[in-house]
Amino acid sequence: MGKGITEPILRGKTDLLEWEVYKDRAAMGLAAAITTAKKIKSIMAVKKSVNIIFATAPSQNEFLSSLAQMQDIDWSRVNAFHQDEYVGLPEDAPQRFGIYFKEHIAERIKLGQFFVINGNKNPVEESQRYSKLLEEYPVDICCGGIGENGHIAFNDPHVADFSDTFLVKEVTLDDTCRQQQIHDGCFEKIADVPKTAISLTVPALMKAKHVVVVVPSPTKAKAVYRALTGTISSEFPATIYRRHPSAVLYLEKASAALILK
Repeated sequence: MGKGITEPILRGKTDLLEWEVYKDRAAMGLAAAITTAKKIKSIMAVKKSVNIIFATAPSQNEFLSSLAQMQDIDWSRVNAFHQDEYVGLPEDAPQRFGIYFKEHIAERIKLGQFFVINGNKNPVEESQRYSKLLEEYPVDICCGGIGENGHIAFNDPHVADFSDTFLVKEVTLDDTCRQQQIHDGCFEKIADVPKTAISLTVPALMKAKHVVVVVPSPTKAKAVYRALTGTISSEFPATIYRRHPSAVLYLEKASAALILK
């Protein structure tokens, strides 16, 4: 996998954050997968297992599909987490990120362990349970994204805290975030989108030794531009990626439209 991969049409670095733009979503996803696979193997060379946080959203489809095809990784040595989960959706609701997690990751590769957030348990108790798992399995790689309002995981601007003392907590979702779920094709109308979720906090994500960020779609172009050019602040949470010492942002032409201009 990776032979003949398309080279980025543009690359750069903003503060500590490296970024690359590819011709389309497939090339972007493959490039991010190759980088992630290399990091997994380098960590496996010195550790018995690798702990990874995955973003679980349609924006990650191409990346996860390419990553799942990497045959030279001992996936049994990988422990996986996901970033967030809605509170209160039925157990079999297709919008649940735990279901996406299983379909796009856990059922494609034989992971050592995968830890699912249960959005139907007491949010405080479930947040504490998941926090303990993150402490038990310190994160090596965080595979993330950027929301239309700049959120990372479900840390919308009004709840994001770069100095949060929690690793996982219940959060309320703002209307822009909820509307994005409709743009992504997950819900038909905003009234169907839950108003609360359990989310890993900004510090929980940034604790990872390496960060791989995958952001496609024209609906993310403004968010990408602001993430790379705006003031680093919780008012636009994705700007925090620019402070991580080992982070790469993968884009395609539509999501990088304003950068390419």
